[in-house]
Amino acid sequence: MTNLKKKCDLLVVGGGTAGVACAYTAAKCGLNVILLEKNSFLGGSITSSLVVPAMKTSKNAINMEFFNSLYNELKIVNGAITYGDNNKGWFNPELTKIILDKMLKDAGVDIILNCTIDKIANMLSSYIVTIQDDNTFCLKKRLSSHIDARYIVDATGDAKICEKLNYKFLDMKNNLSQPVSLRFIMSGINSKVFSKWILELDKDRNTSTSYNIGGNIYSSTAYTWDTDKEWALKPLFADAIKKGILKESDSNYFQIFSVAGAPDSFAFNCPRLLEIDKDLSELYIEGRQAILRISNFCIKYLRGFENAYISSISNSLGIRSNKRVKGKYVYTSNDLKSGKKFSSPVVISNYPVDIHSNKKNQSKLQKVEQEYQLPIESLIVDDRLFVAGRCISADFEAIAALRIIPSCFSMGEGLAKYIAKINSQNC
Repeated sequence: MTNLKKKCDLLVVGGGTAGVACAYTAAKCGLNVILLEKNSFLGGSITSSLVVPAMKTSKNAINMEFFNSLYNELKIVNGAITYGDNNKGWFNPELTKIILDKMLKDAGVDIILNCTIDKIANMLSSYIVTIQDDNTFCLKKRLSSHIDARYIVDATGDAKICEKLNYKFLDMKNNLSQPVSLRFIMSGINSKVFSKWILELDKDRNTSTSYNIGGNIYSSTAYTWDTDKEWALKPLFADAIKKGILKESDSNYFQIFSVAGAPDSFAFNCPRLLEIDKDLSELYIEGRQAILRISNFCIKYLRGFENAYISSISNSLGIRSNKRVKGKYVYTSNDLKSGKKFSSPVVISNYPVDIHSNKKNQSKLQKVEQEYQLPIESLIVDDRLFVAGRCISADFEAIAALRIIPSCFSMGEGLAKYIAKINSQNC
């Protein structure tokens, strides 16, 4: 076994949306940064879970430099578009992998992929982290690295580092949770035919939209089994269920978006898997079977999909909520809904409280009356340990609004600026 020793100012664990923004910004601020990622690529929810496009956030959002830089870099390679009401978050997931590599390497971040953490020791002035990785072609060798880091950011999504260090977690009151999704992409779609058909079928522009962007047609539409509105696609789903093409559970949530730079492709925000407490392996298997049924439904019922095919299935489940660490400040839904102001916010947003349910007519999309702020204190676990992403110190309803990609970017960027500041004060 080969042993390596590395030293850094900041170790970011998790190369998802919050992690890449944090590592990139910290390196730009002059810190020596190492980024660890369990997958063979960066991007997390965008790339591994195919969560595209990103939801639109407030026009007054802060800590958006990373988001804008990513957009500009993707735009060069035809991997991003600005859609409709000025939403710049329409990214191509495969091109995002490539651009994130470039951006972080150019910033000077030391990226280590395909790695897992064996153990962490909290010393007086630093953390000693032992990792194992498979970044070698020689099967007789396994690389063991010891990283000496002054600060650590846990951007794993489920607070794996905080768990290893035995920090406290927030009480999962009443075991509140949200169903997960297993997203996929279909390609080979005639976007012009689909756009014309869906706009004629559905006159509700809050549900079905279409735009000509750079000479290409990009569209979106949706359907749920909830009865709060009359969905244009309802008769199609009802017929498919009656004929056994779909299960009723397949119809619980259906949402599709064109993919930036690939107008013949649509990203599916479904299937939404209803059995919240089921074993993860079973969820993946169940999800892929549902994907096959939904794709067959689209080919049979949606105009323009006649020659479509499944081109990609996400590598990881789209998780909307999980355990959250107890930080210096626990951000609550009351803070969010009241628009409470803080001296050091890292996020400003107006995205609604978005809670998915596994039961009919019980999902919630609650708009907020004013913008809200997330304080830096909700990302601070200890003097040298921080969190970013969906495992931050916030209650269930608050994280249901804060979990979107732009807010996670802002968390990572704002946290990096804070760490750079305290590092300069302590040097």
